[in-house]
Amino acid sequence: MILDTLYTSVACNRTPDSLDWSDDGLIYFGAKNAIAVLDVQHEAVKIVRTLTGHKARVNCVRAVRNADHLGVQLVSGSDDGTCILWNTADTAKQAAKFMLIGHPKGVTTVEAFVEQPAGQLIVATGSVDSTIKLWRAESDTRFGCFQTIDLRSGLTFGLKLFALAQSNVTMLAYSTDTDTVNLCVESMQGDTGRCFVQVEQLKGHCDWVRGLDCIQLPGSEDLLLASCSQDSFIRLWRISPRDTLQKQKAYEEIAQDEDIQLEERTFSVGSTGDGSVFHYALSLESVLQGHEGWVYGVHFCLRNGHELHLLSSSIDKTLIGWKPSESGVWMESVRVGEVGGSSLGFYGGKFSPDGRAIIGHGFQGSLHLWRSEDESSGSTAGGLWNPGIIVGGHFGGARDLAWDPVGGAFLVTLSEDQTTRVHAPWRRRGPGVDGEQLETWHEIARPQVHGYDMQCLTLLSRYRLASAAEEKIIRIFQAPSNFVHNFRALCGISEDPEGDAIVEGNPMGASVPSLGLSNKAVFEVEQPETEGRHIKDMYPEHYFSPVSMDRPPAEETLMQNTLWPEIQKLYGHGNELYAVSASPDGTLLASACRATSADHAQILIWDTATWRITQQLAAHQLTVTQLCFAPNNLALLAVSRDRTFSVFERLTTTGESSSFELKMRSDKTNGVHTRIIWCCDWSHDSVTFATGSRDGKVVAWKRNDTPGTGTWFLPGAVLELKSESITAVAFARRMVANGCYLVAIGCERGCIKLYALGEWNLLMNIEESNAHHLTVKRLSFRPAVEDHQLASCGDDGLVRVYSVKV
Repeated sequence: MILDTLYTSVACNRTPDSLDWSDDGLIYFGAKNAIAVLDVQHEAVKIVRTLTGHKARVNCVRAVRNADHLGVQLVSGSDDGTCILWNTADTAKQAAKFMLIGHPKGVTTVEAFVEQPAGQLIVATGSVDSTIKLWRAESDTRFGCFQTIDLRSGLTFGLKLFALAQSNVTMLAYSTDTDTVNLCVESMQGDTGRCFVQVEQLKGHCDWVRGLDCIQLPGSEDLLLASCSQDSFIRLWRISPRDTLQKQKAYEEIAQDEDIQLEERTFSVGSTGDGSVFHYALSLESVLQGHEGWVYGVHFCLRNGHELHLLSSSIDKTLIGWKPSESGVWMESVRVGEVGGSSLGFYGGKFSPDGRAIIGHGFQGSLHLWRSEDESSGSTAGGLWNPGIIVGGHFGGARDLAWDPVGGAFLVTLSEDQTTRVHAPWRRRGPGVDGEQLETWHEIARPQVHGYDMQCLTLLSRYRLASAAEEKIIRIFQAPSNFVHNFRALCGISEDPEGDAIVEGNPMGASVPSLGLSNKAVFEVEQPETEGRHIKDMYPEHYFSPVSMDRPPAEETLMQNTLWPEIQKLYGHGNELYAVSASPDGTLLASACRATSADHAQILIWDTATWRITQQLAAHQLTVTQLCFAPNNLALLAVSRDRTFSVFERLTTTGESSSFELKMRSDKTNGVHTRIIWCCDWSHDSVTFATGSRDGKVVAWKRNDTPGTGTWFLPGAVLELKSESITAVAFARRMVANGCYLVAIGCERGCIKLYALGEWNLLMNIEESNAHHLTVKRLSFRPAVEDHQLASCGDDGLVRVYSVKV
């Protein structure tokens, strides 16, 4: 069996230091408890790998420079109190090389630096336990903490390690929840050995300092340290070697209302070798003002080996690139970001190693990429920066998914991040005259941006969606004509009768009114003459504008211009919705809500032509956890928290709507399962179904062909996985060799197992690093494709699509 991961979708963790761009060209960012590895160097932009090892959210990720000889390329810190040093060059299952355990609470910031000329790696970690710990290798297999800096009740936000010129002494700069930056140098302290001692404080900001970065100026021994703050300012500090300790006034400037005096301060450090003493001067180089909100991060870059650039990222929705002019004055060279929308700015941003690309990660976990089109180095304007193609995903747990029922042309997922998203393969020709056909997956639409955490969804047809959040309403959405146009263009769809009907008569798009939860249809964008119109119609609340796409959309387009209009609300349940399912012909919709009694546990059947309840099915005492219609349209399967399942047969009477009759309900004598039944699915031929439970059992139920026994289905092969909780199960859309069913099983710990169902022969075990590191919530095989393609989603926010060749 051959497994290939076609698509991985996930958002960046919403913390300031959770992303870094490594010298190997790969982008590493925190994705829930894992680290996602993003490759944007090639035409096929995709997440190529995930690194698992942490047990809680990853807060900070930092690429390590010049440490390949140590086998460490990456450092990360997590809410679980650990810091992991990763050997990303190791493509084995486990790339974690060292785990630093010492903080009793979460690690919020990390820094790593290779001391020269010894080549020894120092790691600094800051935690919410109000300490900074410094670590050094004690052996080839162990890192030890050699110093703990007690911040009393303070929290650290920025850490930076760098070497001072001439002496090669390592300096630590750190910022806390104050307006100062502390500078410490490594020195020998009696019997305690080498440790960091504070020598200076940088004062000037008037709010918390959130980020630090440092670089050696090209052609000079001077260092430039940048600090950014919640006061919206960036300050640049110059550290220069001096021959003596004499203080020199640098210069004076006359401001509008007051004199600003900038003075040099000096400090001395002892060499690590012969005991020599070196002197350094510290002065304020510049104050940069350009942001209107908190500045979370700064990042230096040398473009073309000598052009100095600084990138700052702010919650004001902008990233600003700065560069010094010929006179030495720092000027804004480029400003990129978002205009409008409902996002809340950037948590961080990084230059690419060559300085010709910028990536930013936003408040809602989105990634934004820009590439420079200007090859000349003399442009003070910074040239033209164009948005690049990027991937993104859910920043909350992904709870449900569904394939396009017509041909599996796209995948719809929803999440507790209050969004519903459409993922599809973007098909286009590669570069060159005879370029090959390229196909990469991307998010192409966001039909619903809601105010409640989403729970479940189903597709009634290719362009009609039913979803439910943690509320008592089922909402029905119809794709607008603008989505149909863009979907056809990006995915190369030609024959599409349902889409033709939508293009002719449906609205162009949708928008969400202020303080509203319902997507309102937008039929026209340009408003007609205002004469004779009501005053309420003169100021529409929508922000939608149709967009013709030749590439996957950026985040701001997804949020504003890809919504689907809501066409119906279905009321009937007394509690929050938990499960929905549509019949294969799209004429019926089954739904169930959270329940602690038989009355609330009833399954409602809706007629999608009239949107009325046609039947209430009673079989369970507690919440129905999943509903599934048989592919032949003749049965409905339900599983519940009360440890039972039920099967209803669909009866069709001429001239009347379909009705269902309870044909089988499991009990203690024939139910097999002893814990909550989480999941179920039918085989493609409707002859077999499977149920998966918290007790670790997956049971295949086969149709009983013996008449008069009173039992419609009988238990067949039972798979029992010890110490596992089964949370998702899915049948492939056709048989594999030897007349067996291909069945995918998802577990609570995140792994996915593929079996040939005859006697449950294990074909492949997809471990957490290639599957999920939290609970698998839903699995589904893609219809109408040559090979088997499996989609999965989980509590870690990951959405994956695999190609499985048996």
